Amino acid sequence: MKESINIFLIFSLILFGSLLIVNISSCKKIDDMGYREFVIKECKHRSSYLYNTTKSDYISFKAVFDSSAIYTTDDPNNQYDVNKLYGVSDCGCNHRDYSMRLGWRWINDSLEVLWFKHMHGTFSFEKIKTISLNHSYDYSITLEDSIYLICVYGVCDTTKRACDGNYGHYYLYPYFGGDEKAPHDIKIKIK
Repeated sequence: MKESINIFLIFSLILFGSLLIVNISSCKKIDDMGYREFVIKECKHRSSYLYNTTKSDYISFKAVFDSSAIYTTDDPNNQYDVNKLYGVSDCGCNHRDYSMRLGWRWINDSLEVLWFKHMHGTFSFEKIKTISLNHSYDYSITLEDSIYLICVYGVCDTTKRACDGNYGHYYLYPYFGGDEKAPHDIKIKIK
């Protein structure tokens, strides 16, 4: 009996230690400027599996893209696909049904920032502005009754929202694609 308790204790300590090591090593560190680096690995779509929620109807952040944001898709038509930067689910639903995000794509030798919306299960998007690599820009999304107000470094746009009121939301983190996966590691810093 004593021996089985000791084995159980040793097994529990090993399991706890392993989980602690995995948890510590998977944490994204925040740099001296307050930015967290998200990496979309080559041949992957998503940068992380974080799950965080908010009840706020306003999110604002800063983001920096480096030269890893420059890419060429295998299928030239996919160059027009919108990659996702950051945003939230909406209307108390899954993000593929209702969400608002800021997105980006490398096209015509420039980095375009767009809003990207899922509404009633279909998506739409619109360019907001072109930005430079290695510069920090301010971004915000405001969820108002019947509209979204999306701003990038002082340039704002609005688009229809499917629901009124404040719902719980979950955050949506950097994602590459569309159809294709990241052609190389892509690094994005967000604060």
